[in-house]
Formats: sequence, C-alpha cells, structure tokens
Amino acid sequence: MTQHFPTRQLRFFLTAPSPCPYLPERYERKVFAHLPLADGAAVNDSLTQVGFRRSQNIAYRPACEGCAACVSARIPVLDYLFSRSERRSLSRNDDLTRHLVEAEATMEQFDLLRRYLSVRHADGGMAEMTWPDYVAMVEDTAVRTHVVEYRARPNGSGPGDLLACALVDVMSDGLSLVYSFYDPSLSRRSLGSFVILDHVIQAALSELPYVYLGYWVRGSEKMDYKVRFSPIELLKPEGWTLVATRDAAPREPA
Repeated sequence: MTQHFPTRQLRFFLTAPSPCPYLPERYERKVFAHLPLADGAAVNDSLTQVGFRRSQNIAYRPACEGCAACVSARIPVLDYLFSRSERRSLSRNDDLTRHLVEAEATMEQFDLLRRYLSVRHADGGMAEMTWPDYVAMVEDTAVRTHVVEYRARPNGSGPGDLLACALVDVMSDGLSLVYSFYDPSLSRRSLGSFVILDHVIQAALSELPYVYLGYWVRGSEKMDYKVRFSPIELLKPEGWTLVATRDAAPREPA
C-alpha cells in the first residue's frame, strides 16, 4: 500500500555515528525528522508504517552503514491465536486492573521505571534518566498518546500498587508500544509479555489490525523476544511480510 504524507513539512537529518546499544563493536546512525504539531498524528502514522519510530516529537529510523539488523515488527491481531504459554501468561495476571490514563508523567510511574532500569538495563542509555527526561518522554507528543497502568487489585481505598506501565500511541491502523516497563522483582508474572498480549486483545477489541513493537534486532538477545510472537510481520525491502515464528522459548521482554 502506498503511503502518503506531507513531505513538504518534513526535513530529514542524519545523526553522527555512535556505539550501537544492541550489537557489540558496531556503530549506529539514524535518520530523523521533527513531527509537525499541526498534523503530527497523520505524519507519524505514515512514517511508522514505513519503519519509523517515535521518540517525543521526533520520528526516526536506523540508517547504519553496512548493517540492516534492525527490522520493524508488528503483530497482526485480528486472527491472532494465543499459544498455551501465552494463555498462561494472561491467566497469571488476570488479578491486575487496567487503567488507561492521560499522557501525564507521575512520580509513581518514574519510581517504577527507575527500578526497572536498574535491574534490566543498568548499562543502557536510559539508565541515567532524570525526572525531567521522563516527563518529556511521556508528555512531549504531537500524536494520540496515552499511558496504560497495570495495578494490583486494591485491598483498601487506594488504587492498588503499580506493577507495570505502557506508553502507547493510537494509530489509524493499530497500537504502537512506544515504551513499557514493570516491576522487575515479579519475574513469575512475565509482565513484559503480558503487556504485549494485553495490547493484542485491546487492539482486536477496537478493530485495529496491528500492534507495533518497534525494532527486532537480529543477533541481539535483548530483542529476540519480539519474534517469539507468532505470526508476526517484519518490514522487508519488499514490504511487510508475514512470518510464522512460533517458539516454545520464554517470551519475556528485556
């Protein structure tokens, strides 16, 4: 399908090489553009459909010399059949409550993110994220964005402990998981996989055909979980291609 968006509004830039966060001894470059405030949602939709990702008000995609390891991935949800292990993941977390809230950062969310990063990505580029950084990540958006909070059922009058969060863009053809994080001490719950599976359900209920997962990085253990959801579509030079990748390995995002 041909994508149309107002390229007259966009100027694309290329970053300088920097160490790749996923593959050792490689360098990454990105091409990026600032999303226009007036038509940001439509432009972001079209760019995402051709392999870009959003970070705040910037859309970017890899443009690395001599490397094409990063491949855009999305789950086609309307006919998705959950595996036995995926049904168990959903069942383990059926005691959680789901809250869709505005894209407004809270200190409770930030505290959970810091715990997540300290355990799962202590050596990553986000490890030193500050409160203003988090506010910008959540609130600087020109598109249809919300936060989904997953909480333990309350014992008293409070809302229940916050166990997982997802920052989500609502697109014309799906839900795009911009970033998700969770309590790293609750490994038995497989919260990372659960968040993705829950969005497969929510997209289907809204009759949206896809859940966009960002980039699968071939050769990166941190990103292998994305192709363990099956079927999945990968963006190849000839376009989005359906791939059956059903795998019995654990499906816990890094």
